[in-house]
Amino acid sequence: MPDPIPVTLLTGFLGAGKTTLLNRLLHDPEAGRIAVVVNEFGDAGLDHDLIEEAAEDVVLMPGGCVCCSIRGDLSKTLLSLLARRARQELAFDRVVIETTGLADPGPIHHTLLVDPVLAPNYALDGTVTVVDAALGAATLDRHAEAQAQVAMADRIVVSKLDLADTATLASLHACLDRLNPGTPRITADQGAVPAGSLWGLGALRKPMAQDHALEWLAQPAADPLAGLSGLSKPQPKAVDLAAPSHHATDGRVTTASVTLADPIPAEVFDFWLDTLIALRGANILRLKGIVHIKDVPTPFVFHGVQHIFEPPVPLESWPKGDTTSRVVIIARDMPKSDLNESLSLLSLSKLPDAADEAGLAGMTVHSLEQPF
Repeated sequence: MPDPIPVTLLTGFLGAGKTTLLNRLLHDPEAGRIAVVVNEFGDAGLDHDLIEEAAEDVVLMPGGCVCCSIRGDLSKTLLSLLARRARQELAFDRVVIETTGLADPGPIHHTLLVDPVLAPNYALDGTVTVVDAALGAATLDRHAEAQAQVAMADRIVVSKLDLADTATLASLHACLDRLNPGTPRITADQGAVPAGSLWGLGALRKPMAQDHALEWLAQPAADPLAGLSGLSKPQPKAVDLAAPSHHATDGRVTTASVTLADPIPAEVFDFWLDTLIALRGANILRLKGIVHIKDVPTPFVFHGVQHIFEPPVPLESWPKGDTTSRVVIIARDMPKSDLNESLSLLSLSKLPDAADEAGLAGMTVHSLEQPF
């Protein structure tokens, strides 16, 4: 089968500057041939009116908010694009889906993965989130949708830089550090971004190079390659990446990670993942990692949103001797202590026997299901 068509999800809160960015892309000859799916919010069709030239390969979805109608309208729109491309009525190399500013990106991710016709023909290439430099920090404090959009981003575009003073910009970057630490950020100049900077962001593709996988994982800058030299061996530890502050985002979205020096037993990894997703899958905004499984020579990259996971991709070119696993969780309405307790299960050398395993599962259930 031919390679699937890459899909970029362009998201951001109301007024962040998505349409301006999209207009610049459509007029940039270096951006390539793009089919654009624009979600229309409300009856007025504001997004459509703001696009300067609605070309033949710009498709407008009628019917309101994307998060309400996604399973119907988005699937039909993408299928129509696919059919028109097969009939050579349209020529495009990738698709950009611009969401309404109130949309949670999760359902679009799910649709691309679970639809039996779309999944073989389209592949999510990355999520790009546009953030307003002047109003972004206040928006993130007030709106859960904006927090989810940032948490799920593979790349963050900071817009309207000329409208923000130094203190406002510093506050915004502090919010972004808490919600999605390490994710690359670029700035837009009147909507213009460097050519190609929005493409090729996802890690679940073959072949996958080590440097790209680590960049995608958004490891802390302090030591992303710890242990690779063989001179030092990192100890298993849980790292809380969300620094305390006065911002309201601290109570809704929490980020934590773990770095493990030794390979993880397969049954331990499966038990941890199955338990976490079964109990709190709806709260997981993003779960990603590079994992070494015991007795498996090649590590793999995994990525999931809520309870839906993309097929894992083996890292065939990973350097010999490095068995460091790195797992990152971004969750909503889960205390940091619960995330760290869950991640600590990955440091087990084996699962306990049947009686102890039942007790362990009970403790896990109690921790992850406690009321907030």
